[in-house]
Formats: sequence, structure tokens, C-alpha cells
Amino acid sequence: MGAAQELIVDEAKIRKAVQSSIPLTITTFTLPHEIEVYIEEVLAVFLKLVNQEQLKDYIVYCVQELAINAKKANTKRVYFTERGLNLTNPDDYKLGMTTFKEDTLGNISHYLQLQKDKGLYIKLILQIKKNVIYVEVRNNIAITKTELIRIHDKLAHSRQYSNLEDALSQVLDDSEGAGLGLVIMVLMLKKMGLDEDCFDVVGTDTETIARIIIPLEKTRLENLTGLARTIVDNVNTLPHFPENVMLVQKLINDPKSEMANIGRQISMDPALTADLLKIVNSAQYMLAKKVDSISEAVKLVGMRGLKNLLFSYGSQKVLGDNTSEKRSLWEHSYKTAFYAYNLAKNFKRDHNLLDDVYVGGILHDMGKIIFANVHPDLLEKIKSFCSIKGMPSSVFEDLSAGMNHAEIGAMVAEKWNFPEHLIHAIQYHHDPLAASKDEQDLVFIVYFANMLCEYENGNVGFEQFEPQVLENLGITSKKKIDDLLEQFSSGFKQQNKAN
Repeated sequence: MGAAQELIVDEAKIRKAVQSSIPLTITTFTLPHEIEVYIEEVLAVFLKLVNQEQLKDYIVYCVQELAINAKKANTKRVYFTERGLNLTNPDDYKLGMTTFKEDTLGNISHYLQLQKDKGLYIKLILQIKKNVIYVEVRNNIAITKTELIRIHDKLAHSRQYSNLEDALSQVLDDSEGAGLGLVIMVLMLKKMGLDEDCFDVVGTDTETIARIIIPLEKTRLENLTGLARTIVDNVNTLPHFPENVMLVQKLINDPKSEMANIGRQISMDPALTADLLKIVNSAQYMLAKKVDSISEAVKLVGMRGLKNLLFSYGSQKVLGDNTSEKRSLWEHSYKTAFYAYNLAKNFKRDHNLLDDVYVGGILHDMGKIIFANVHPDLLEKIKSFCSIKGMPSSVFEDLSAGMNHAEIGAMVAEKWNFPEHLIHAIQYHHDPLAASKDEQDLVFIVYFANMLCEYENGNVGFEQFEPQVLENLGITSKKKIDDLLEQFSSGFKQQNKAN
């Protein structure tokens, strides 16, 4: 971020993050003035894209206050270390804080350089998920119990003030800035209509996280949800699943069915037989020899694998790839599926998971593909709905550009009677931590595979990957991601050549 050219606000990148629920991150070690200006400009664009421009001044103040507090906490670490004091020792803490402000302000460049040398960062993260804006300021130090208590005490005091005059008349504890900044911030949140549950400070073993949660404006939220539901309710303008696929699915769901009967039903349709054999002989299944018999293929992939194949195959037949936009979306989906399969193979070694993540990868962006497949009559119904509800055109534009596509895809998958695990892979592929524990492996891998594709395209950086997912997969460095990407990208290219 130090170079001037790196501080140019990339509106296209911010728009991509908003539409795809990708976190935006800005990391700094010393929080110079040019970074503060850059943060304000990014916030202005971000809030404009989510139609929350009226919150700009409030959010900018809150972020600046939290960033300054994070910077101060980092300075405190290097100051105490230099003086040989233990931050967690009450006597040392009291001794250090008596001179902290005077010493650091008098030689701030020295202490900021120490922070940078130790890699102590201040990181802003902006993300919109499920119609909620998340604003986080993180720094990579573990907050002490004493510090956390002091912050929560200041927040508790802040809640008793209804205006700035009341707060200014009761300045307490000047050793750490009186907490006046936090008081003003809480008042700002009140002016935004947020309650105390919308802000919190938490600590992990490696980070301190200050988080503000801002629900989208109620009318806009109702518009987005209503329009999404209208689209899904009218998705019957799209063709139903092919009849041959439905017949095979019915056999699979019948506990009395035998593999031979299922194989025979598939064999009655030459096109379906050819397509399934092509998939079974692809790199996904890594078979030692080519399979020519559908009955043998059915035995090899098993009931679960066959069911997943049919959901994938049927969706692709229904939604098609007859436009450049749809072809591009399917190509991304195929790559995500390939990466997901190889991630599961390398990190999880669960046969059922291999089948599930591959199909989850293929179908994760189904909500976007639905929009690329909008028929004229459905488009008219959508326009009519917008007109009746008095919605601005921007709501439809947001949805058509990808916002809420995970929810729309999940709704359609549910309508088409997909199994729950596939519905959730679609629904949570941008919000993996929302998945249940039973489905975490599946959702985490589909999320990571999709992010790996975005990383490959330069749309996200290493710092934008969800840390809990990286931890789950045992990935600890950017180099590990780069190595995986090189390996998977090469394999995907070889598979395409072979096909």
C-alpha cells in the first residue's frame, strides 16, 4: 500500500466483491494519512454500491476510531517489549501506562517502525453477506483480559449517554484517551439506528477483532428478498428436468431398485449413456482403464455418485450453455469442481465427499446461471413486480449482477428437489462459517475452490481467504496456496486437452 499507484481506488474490484460477497481487505502497518484517505474513498464506493451512502460519515468515523485504537494497541506491544515490561502483569501494566503516551508521542516514528518490523498490522475488512454489511478492524495481537475488560467497561459507560454533551461532561481515566472516541462511536451507531448488539470486540489467540454489523436498509432488504422469491416462484418458465433423468432419479430413490435396473434405464437413452460415460471416464474418477459399459460405470460411481451426476447433468441440460455469458459461467463452474475434487482428495480422503464437492463445485453458481437464462416472459414478470412494488431499477440490476445469487441458487435447487447437502453447498459457498458442522467439509471445500479460481484471476488476495477455512485444511501460508494453484491449474489444462 506504500506506493502511490497502489492507492488508486479500483471500483470494478469493489463492485465484484459486493456482487460476489467476497471480502475487501486493506492492510497497513503504520496507518499513514494517505491510507486513511484511501480507506475513506473505498468506503464511499462500497457504500454507494450497496445503496447505503447516507451512512458514509458515520462508518468512516467508526472505522477511523477502531483503526487508531488498533494502531495504539500495536504501539503498546512494542513499547512494553522495549522497556522489558510484561503487559499481562498488573504492576508492569500500571508502570508502563504512566509513561506510554508521553514516550510514544515524543518518538512515534521509532515505535511505528518497530511495529512494521514486527509485522503488526491493522486490517480493515468489508463484506456484504446475506444482506448484512460486516465492517471489521483487526490487528494481529492477542488482546489481554485486562484490556478487554476496560473496553467493555467503556462501552457499558457509553450506552448511558444520549448525546455528546453528556459524554464530554464525564471524562474518566485520561491514561488511555478517556475512551471518548468509543463513546462518540457508540453515539454514531445509535444515530444509524443500530443497537448495542451490532458492535463487539473479541479476541482470539492471534488477533483482536472489532466488528460492526449493519443490516441493509429494511425497504431495500424487502425488495431484494421479494424479487428473489418472485424469480424463483416463476422459474417454471425454465424447462423441467429432462424426463429420462427424472425416471432414473425415481429408480435411485426406490429402495427396491437394483443397480442392473438403473443401468438398464440409463442405457435406453443413448445421449444420456454417452454423456454419463464421458463424465465417468473424465479425470474426476481417475479410473485405471476406460469404462465402456454403463452397468460397470453405475457400479463404480455408486448410488450417491450417480445421483450427484444426474443433478449436475440435468441442471446443465436445463440451463444450457448457448450464450457466451453462460459458457463463461459453466467454465468457471467446471474449474471450481475440478479444484474442489482435488482439494478433497488431498485433504479429506472421503469417497462420498469426493462426489459431493465435485457436483457442489459445478452447481455453486447456479443462481448466476439462472439469471443468464432469464426468458422474456419471466423478465416481463420481474419488471411488473418491480413496478407494482415501486422498486428502483437498481434492485434488479444488483440481482442480475450477482448479488444474492447464492440464495437464489439454493431456492431453485430446493424447488428442483436437490438433496440438502447440495442446496447448502450452493447457499453457503460465500459464507462458509454459516454451514452446519455436519456439512462443513463440503461447504469449506466448495468455498475454497471458488476462492482459488478468484485468486487465480486476480480478483482476491491471500488475506481475503477465510482464516477458519484455511485452518481446517491445514493451509498456513500464501506459498501453499500458490503451490496448490499451480498443481491444480496444470491438471485442469491437461484434462481439457484430453477432452
